[in-house]
Amino acid sequence: MKFLFDLFPILLFFVAYKFAGIYVATAVAIAASVVQVLWFWWRHRRVEMMHMVTLVLIVVLGGATLWLHDEMFIKWKPTIVYWLFGIMFLASHYVGNKPLTARMMGTALTLPEHIWKRLNMGWALFFVALGAVNLYVVYHFDTNTWVNFKLFGLMGLMLLFIIVQAIYLSRHLKDQQPEKENP
Repeated sequence: MKFLFDLFPILLFFVAYKFAGIYVATAVAIAASVVQVLWFWWRHRRVEMMHMVTLVLIVVLGGATLWLHDEMFIKWKPTIVYWLFGIMFLASHYVGNKPLTARMMGTALTLPEHIWKRLNMGWALFFVALGAVNLYVVYHFDTNTWVNFKLFGLMGLMLLFIIVQAIYLSRHLKDQQPEKENP
């Protein structure tokens, strides 16, 4: 359910684009992001960093898109979000005592420190690569192709990366099941 909630602004952007074009879709995405953050705060009395970063960028870049009537601003938003996340994963190697992946998943998984660092570096490089791929599509294809890629391509790449990561992690997980005692 959280996955769909996180995709709420993107899905509405996609639908609005198909019916009314990039500028209406941008306005819808801004409104949807505001609603998403407000609803999450109302339900949990906190705001997730990913939602807040996305909200700020959609308001600033989406606002510039609408104000200047230039779709390039909204097309750059995914790249900036991904690169910021990539920087956060990289910086976590040097700030604090654990990489960001260990802070996020450390309560659910027990892994050696070097595996956490590899995993963290993998996420950092993945986000940097996603940002670059988005820019490639922005500058080499039309807006319709970019909108389809934004929803299906970027989501597909994310899903593929998560599957590869799960396979990698499965090799390094210790048996977490408690052994049964023989009666």
